[in-house]
Amino acid sequence: MFKTIKNAISTPDVRKRLLYTLLLLVVFRFGCYITVPGVNSIALNEAIQNSNGIAGLIDMISGGAFSRFSVFAMSISPYITASIVIQLLAMIIPSLEKLTKEGGETGRQKINRYTKILTIVLALVEGTGIYLSYRASGIFVNDSFLTGALVITGLVAGTSILMWLGEQITNKGIGNGISLLIFIGIISGLPRGVVTLWNLIMTQSGFSTTGLLLSLGIIIGAIILVAGVVFVQQAERRVPVQYSKKVVGRKMVGAQNTHIPLKLAMAGVMPIIFASSFMTFPAMIIQIFVPDIASQTGFLAGLYNFSIATSTSNVPIGYSIANAIVYLILILGFTFFYTYATFNPAEVSNNIKKNGGFIPGIRAGKPTTEYLSSIISKLTWFGGLFLAIIAILPMLLRFTNLNIAFGGTSILIIVGVALETVQQLESQLAMRHYKGFLE
Repeated sequence: MFKTIKNAISTPDVRKRLLYTLLLLVVFRFGCYITVPGVNSIALNEAIQNSNGIAGLIDMISGGAFSRFSVFAMSISPYITASIVIQLLAMIIPSLEKLTKEGGETGRQKINRYTKILTIVLALVEGTGIYLSYRASGIFVNDSFLTGALVITGLVAGTSILMWLGEQITNKGIGNGISLLIFIGIISGLPRGVVTLWNLIMTQSGFSTTGLLLSLGIIIGAIILVAGVVFVQQAERRVPVQYSKKVVGRKMVGAQNTHIPLKLAMAGVMPIIFASSFMTFPAMIIQIFVPDIASQTGFLAGLYNFSIATSTSNVPIGYSIANAIVYLILILGFTFFYTYATFNPAEVSNNIKKNGGFIPGIRAGKPTTEYLSSIISKLTWFGGLFLAIIAILPMLLRFTNLNIAFGGTSILIIVGVALETVQQLESQLAMRHYKGFLE
């Protein structure tokens, strides 16, 4: 990896892309410190200290922008939600499905336009919800309509700017722009994690041997976790495929041996994002209509505590256990849903058969479909259980006195984005190398 970075810096065109990417990421970090107009900073600090787990979850993704109520407080989450909704709609609406699969560059642009429009709509709804949720806390200068419109407009404009920054990084920089924005937002909490470990070692009473051992255990555990995530992200099951000889034009093309690469974690981190959104959605809706729900009792308060147990430990243990069970079931369910939505064994089997191919020892047609379905089912169970274990780790740490900035989901995102960015960097270098060779 270090050799790749060194070669990238020494290549003018790639270096220009890297500098452009870094510049836009710096703009993103500066924007996280620009507070939305109409916010009372003193009241904001008091409200954030008493905020619930949902605010902490949003704050982690936004790189601290939410705790400052900056213009980037909503981060890029409306765009992610809009992308997911468009993908799901493409599975049930024939015209969108045709546009996705057969539309080419024009179809991709139309899908991108629909995603942006839906992003603005969702950002408007989420911005309104955030304003209504915090209006009673007194963090705004007044409760007038003009102040509300100004706050909501600032939040929507911030999301629009982030969407534009992500698109510019993707087109003119290195890596996926949206993923890199989330990546930078998460790793911005690294200094806080280092301070937490340092406070474990150097307490108010002096050096703590127990704290040192605990810190070493956390560091070793994080290294093992990262290694496991890298292994699962990179591992794949290769299904061999053989193609018989056939006539192409006037030539006889010889037999070919290839394989179908099937990832262990084909769904990536998407099931965790789906499950987290599904679990926290009731709490967000309830808080909009009942701002002081945290101090109340009854059915709505119970549903609220159950919903936020994923992201906070300030709820009774019964809610946390029930939430963890439902959360893990949702992760497994969404893993199977997303995997089979992106990989259709019947379609792959038909394509192999049309091109004169077959899997050794397996008959073409239905037996091939059943064989691929069996493999996908086993891999999906493994991937779903792996994601579930990663997701449950932060929930276990909450029952301790530790306040670690990074959880399992954060490490999944960080490792996945880092691997993807390095791969794109290597492909950029390879493209320049071949271009120079041909010239």
